[in-house]
Amino acid sequence: MKKIEFNENKNIISKRLRYFRKELGLTQTELAARMQTYDINIDQQMISRIENNRRIVTDYELACLCQVLRINENDMLRDFHLQFPNEP
Repeated sequence: MKKIEFNENKNIISKRLRYFRKELGLTQTELAARMQTYDINIDQQMISRIENNRRIVTDYELACLCQVLRINENDMLRDFHLQFPNEP
């Protein structure tokens, strides 16, 4: 199976996810439970792996994480946009 990575990262939201989760005072277990209300099968260990950049994040997981954390996708992807600004 081909490994999917971007600049040696499994995802580009690990730091921002941890930041926003802690801003809301959520544990990884609480975040996983809230994700499950969106019918996303994710547990605390998977959240940990995302935050430690050892698991990819699907587009629907990103969308639901943003809903749960009450932010928009641009907030979650800010570090990426700063590193790779739009070309004119």
